[in-house]
Amino acid sequence: MTASLHIAQLHLGYEAPKGLHTVLQGFDLQVPAGHIASLLGPSGCGKTSVLRAIAGFEPVRAGSIHLGERLLSGPRTHLPPEQRHVGMMFQEYGLFPHLSAVQNVGFGLRRSSKGEREKRVNELLAVVGLADAGAKFPHELSGGQQQRVALARALAPAPALLLLDEPFSNLDAATRERLTLEVRDILRAAGQTAILVTHNAQEAETMADQICVMTPFSKS
Repeated sequence: MTASLHIAQLHLGYEAPKGLHTVLQGFDLQVPAGHIASLLGPSGCGKTSVLRAIAGFEPVRAGSIHLGERLLSGPRTHLPPEQRHVGMMFQEYGLFPHLSAVQNVGFGLRRSSKGEREKRVNELLAVVGLADAGAKFPHELSGGQQQRVALARALAPAPALLLLDEPFSNLDAATRERLTLEVRDILRAAGQTAILVTHNAQEAETMADQICVMTPFSKS
């Protein structure tokens, strides 16, 4: 079930030869359940680091991350990624080249029964407009179609939160504009809580219910 997200006073950083390098400090974000938020800003401002921290791939030095009532990260808490119920969609698509669209979408549903898996996969391929392309392999699909398969795969396990890291940056302008609208409508119809990372203001305005503008961290 989709859930709200609450990030409070988040501090991210890593050890460097000259000491601690701070990426982000005192970052707050609240996203109601079913809303789409966008983290908008230039490279190096910490957008992807926030996604990695939410997903459990980056340690939190201070602050907390709650998904619904569950504490994902905090001073003495760090749930492993597989226990967070968080889905991710990347700019590289990440499809398995040796698997068909049906197999790619169903990859995260291996614990489901065959009947349940087939039903869920067919539903999602229909939702993303690829009901007739299930037998095709990634190299037989256009860039936009591959991204739709990636979206269906990310939604298949019904994540509480979906993270989208520059998902349209590898597409041409016309496809990017069309797919931005399509993905927004799919997420809203599903009531899916989501966070979009982008440096494109128009993309953020089209997709998101709320926009968080980020700038590179400065000690001054």
